[in-house]
Amino acid sequence: MNLSPRLKKIVDFVPKNSIVADIGTDHGYVPKYLIDEGISKLVIATDISKGSLQKTLDYIREENLDEDIKARLGDGLEPILPFEVDTAIIAGMGGILITEIIAKSMDTAKSINNLILQPMVGSVELRKFLHGTGFRIVDEDIVKEGDKYYEIIVAKSGLQKFAKELDYEISPVLLKKKNPLIKELVETRLRINEKIIVSLRDNPGDKSKTRLMELEKIVRDYRGVL
Repeated sequence: MNLSPRLKKIVDFVPKNSIVADIGTDHGYVPKYLIDEGISKLVIATDISKGSLQKTLDYIREENLDEDIKARLGDGLEPILPFEVDTAIIAGMGGILITEIIAKSMDTAKSINNLILQPMVGSVELRKFLHGTGFRIVDEDIVKEGDKYYEIIVAKSGLQKFAKELDYEISPVLLKKKNPLIKELVETRLRINEKIIVSLRDNPGDKSKTRLMELEKIVRDYRGVL
């Protein structure tokens, strides 16, 4: 079974012989891959949408995986009991929504050894939330699909803070990987912020001036990374 580059990068972080919760599983392709490849011994596939979960159930039965993949209806981590799984995948949604899912089920989240998180947007807010609520970021990576970059964050319970604000924009954990896509990501964000700066200079209001100063600092920091 072939997964997209984004999903393949996510499953690469799943430890061998793990028990996994796939949150917002949709069609159930990730659980099937984890079982087929012998990566996981059991997967609990959850979804808040009854229709999406029914697609997963139909797929599981069609592939004769009823014993290996359990489908549960529910919001976020709520269908998962504390210490029931050692790994959880929460992917394909905004970083703010991921923070809300974790916050609503903090006891369960803290009991999971590997939280594999892939925000579509809002990675900065997600990193800040993790550090502010007693999680440490143990690994990260980045993958590109089409013209979009996706950051994958692996966290577990523990204490950690980054040294400076820029570290939440471009994580030092990610920088250590020396993935060539990091340079592309920074250059892309640099171009976007430079365009915003040009537009703000034409709008001399007080709020615009404050935002302009913030963005100019970010741009300087990005250039320092490059």
